[in-house]
Amino acid sequence: MPSRSLPRIARVPTHVPGLDTVLCGGFLRGGIYVVRGAPGSGKTILGNQICFENARRGGSSAYVTLLAESHARMMLHLESVDFFDLELAGDRVRYLSAYGALMKSGLPGVLDFIRAEGYAYAHVADEGIIEASAAKLLRYRKMIGAERVQVWTDVKKKHSAHAITADVSLGQTAETVEFMGADCVIVTGSVTGEAPQVADVKEAKSHCHLPIFLGSGISEANIEQFYNEADGFIIGSAFKVDGLWSNTVDPSRITQFVNKIHR
Repeated sequence: MPSRSLPRIARVPTHVPGLDTVLCGGFLRGGIYVVRGAPGSGKTILGNQICFENARRGGSSAYVTLLAESHARMMLHLESVDFFDLELAGDRVRYLSAYGALMKSGLPGVLDFIRAEGYAYAHVADEGIIEASAAKLLRYRKMIGAERVQVWTDVKKKHSAHAITADVSLGQTAETVEFMGADCVIVTGSVTGEAPQVADVKEAKSHCHLPIFLGSGISEANIEQFYNEADGFIIGSAFKVDGLWSNTVDPSRITQFVNKIHR
């Protein structure tokens, strides 16, 4: 039986001495990472160092702040470290602040919606058992005054087993999601890059009055099949180089997709 190897996911080196060794070559391209630590532990320094090391090698970086000190004050502190280069700041390393929008409008000023993968009914995902989060999430949203931030949620989400709710159909799940106060239903295939079944999309629409978005597998090749069935599309893999989710965005693929829709 021939052996099959998984596609290798490209890594983005940080160029921070020692860190790439620990990370086996760097961050996974397209990944999201959370760096946690107590105040003064070096989170800001590390983030800036990664940005400047990338810029020094011809790349571009964006450093976004919320409730942090001003950019000018932060740069005064950075002047004492070896990696800081003022000539790169503003060009190769761009600093963006969402503080003003946050203070003026609260969380809705910087966020339109969140995507909740485990909103109604539990399931078994690759991370383990995911419990329904609707009650906890909505209470927290109210507590922080973010009720204008919408909740978009998957039903029978991808990369998961749903045997524990086998007696609950996809349509019933969509109906429950609406009852539990969500704002949008997301229907996907079983894995990233796999399109949903048209029958699943129709079932979701027939059981609730929320917008139905498709969250995987939509491409130039099948958009005609789904265009009139859904209210919107979340597209990732089809817009990446070679159609691989972990690659960088390919502008030509986006152009071809838009042209296909406008024909």
